[in-house]
Amino acid sequence: MNDALQSVISAAYPILKNDLVLSFGQIGLITLVYQSSASVFQPLVGLYFDKRPSPWSLPIGMMFTLTGLVLLAFSTTLYWVLISVFLVGMGSSTLHPEASRLTSLASGGKRGLAQSLFQVGGNIGGSLGPLLVALWVAPYGRQHIADFAVLAAIAICVMIPVSRWYKRRLQLLRVNGNPAVNSRPRPLSMQKTVFSIAILLCLIFSKYIYMSSLTSFYTFYLIEKFDVTVQNSQLLLFIFCFSTALGTLIGGPIGDKIGRKYVIWGSILGAAPFALLIPHANLLWTVILTFCVGTILASAFPAILLYAQELLPYKIGLVSGLFFGFAFGVAGIASAVLGKMADAHGIEAIYNVCAYMPLLGLITVFLPNLKKK
Repeated sequence: MNDALQSVISAAYPILKNDLVLSFGQIGLITLVYQSSASVFQPLVGLYFDKRPSPWSLPIGMMFTLTGLVLLAFSTTLYWVLISVFLVGMGSSTLHPEASRLTSLASGGKRGLAQSLFQVGGNIGGSLGPLLVALWVAPYGRQHIADFAVLAAIAICVMIPVSRWYKRRLQLLRVNGNPAVNSRPRPLSMQKTVFSIAILLCLIFSKYIYMSSLTSFYTFYLIEKFDVTVQNSQLLLFIFCFSTALGTLIGGPIGDKIGRKYVIWGSILGAAPFALLIPHANLLWTVILTFCVGTILASAFPAILLYAQELLPYKIGLVSGLFFGFAFGVAGIASAVLGKMADAHGIEAIYNVCAYMPLLGLITVFLPNLKKK
């Protein structure tokens, strides 16, 4: 439910562009502000909650999202749009680090499966955002974004019993000491750990630059190149977002069985052939190829995040915040840069350039294999 509401922002871009007469550069700026607030604070929030776990951070984060969406519905200037998306990003930044820790606590040892289920909930929600905008906002006007506040209120009601369960769980763990501390040792030396995390961040960089080109500008690409309607472009964006949910669901359990490194190998590098074909495809094949890219690329993130958590088992909140935050930050900066590129060279230039980003997956060869205990 959180990610469905978060995805309303990018899905509403064509509507915002028409209502407020925005350029592609300004659309990129909106994404930059949103992703920055959703990224810069995540490692800080994760580090804070590593020391002081807070069950009630979940409904508090949703309150930020609710407020931002209502403001977005009635914003009349770019300035107010930026404030509203900043608040929505803060909601995401507050939620993810502690929710990742809760997912680990509830996993029963199957952390790959648990992380995939957690993230696939977000991906399914993210795929519903464009569908909700296409069916409810595009035909009737941007003010109907405020109606999604009802979903935010329902989400808060869902979070309250979860937060109570989390509070009881933390009280039980305090019997054995600090609940934020995990007793497992680091599997690698600090030097190798830092090197491995740097490799993982480079992989996130390549993945989310390309994903940003699709989430922020895919609708504009379809409208300009294939002359589809705004409503149909939202439906096709929904198909792409659904593919990311499917990929996320696959990535975690496979990583539990064969190892995280091999999933990372196949997911990022495996998307390259499809990405290189997209700029030369017709509408049907564009939809098929982007579905394949979304499925393959999305399978990487659960494996990358869990690999990083296994490198630093004492700092699950910090690692989760760092990787979620870095992913959102890269996506935000990429959107701003790609928006300027689209203004200068046309929307198709984005996909001709970004098609080569998955090839950075070759650096996965430098990751060490982590042996299961």
